[in-house]
Amino acid sequence: MEIQCRALAEALCEQPVRKTVVPHPPWKLLPAWSWWSPFAAAGPGSDPLAPPWPDILISCGRYAAGVALAVKRAEPRVFTVHIQNPLLPVALFDVVVAPRHDRCKGGNVITTLGSLHGITPALLAGEARRFAPALAHLPRPLVTVLIGGRNRHYAFGGREVEFLARQLKSAVEKHGCGIALTISRRTGGAVTEDLKRRLSDLRCVIWDGQGENPYLGFLGLADHVVVTCVSVNMTTEACATGRPVHVVHLPGGSRRSLEFHRAMEAAGMTRRFTGELEQWSYEPLLETPRVAAEIRRRMPIMRR
Repeated sequence: MEIQCRALAEALCEQPVRKTVVPHPPWKLLPAWSWWSPFAAAGPGSDPLAPPWPDILISCGRYAAGVALAVKRAEPRVFTVHIQNPLLPVALFDVVVAPRHDRCKGGNVITTLGSLHGITPALLAGEARRFAPALAHLPRPLVTVLIGGRNRHYAFGGREVEFLARQLKSAVEKHGCGIALTISRRTGGAVTEDLKRRLSDLRCVIWDGQGENPYLGFLGLADHVVVTCVSVNMTTEACATGRPVHVVHLPGGSRRSLEFHRAMEAAGMTRRFTGELEQWSYEPLLETPRVAAEIRRRMPIMRR
């Protein structure tokens, strides 16, 4: 959520101010529409919320929605933009930016295919140059593998790691490719160590969370991307490359996640990973500039 807010804020403003709100009981247990005193919801770890209020306020997530509306009530001139379905009437905000699978409708809703991010072709090219020496020993084509972790909708344990390792080994046998793999903070130590053990006989580089994060460099250098299905953000960011994105579908899923992946396949951006490295092309998915331009058009202070 923070990545999306930051990406949109930086597209609209040179020096946005970041505020974090960590609600405490009873607010965190209640839907935002029932918060009777939203400013009091901010618990330990929260940033102070006080005037002067900003010209534009960008929020994301159900907790932030209630606080954003409290700011709007305190100062009606604040232009409010909420990212994702606020689970409140969308008309309460000036703009709602929601992915198609959120099924948000309204005249003030800007619909996206995936999530917002700050990745650009120039950023990928720069990071690719920085990390190229670290991957120079790997054969081509280079397959960048983005690993998420289990959540309440998807399983990702030993069985899934074993299956993914078999598929990656099949790709290496057929295509002679190199592997650049990076974990996420949700992957977990046990899964990371299991992956390292099972892929130890391949020509690969595995970032296990130690040292500088090479995520953008790996994406910039990729000929193909393999990504686990658990993260809408990672899949969307992978599609910013314009490279073939192969999705590893794991057991489970939610209506929103499954709908998102169906839409990405229908748009010709992703395909299910089977151990094959198919080649296809599409226009890189870079929606943040489009959304920012539409917000500028709609926001009175930016039209002056």
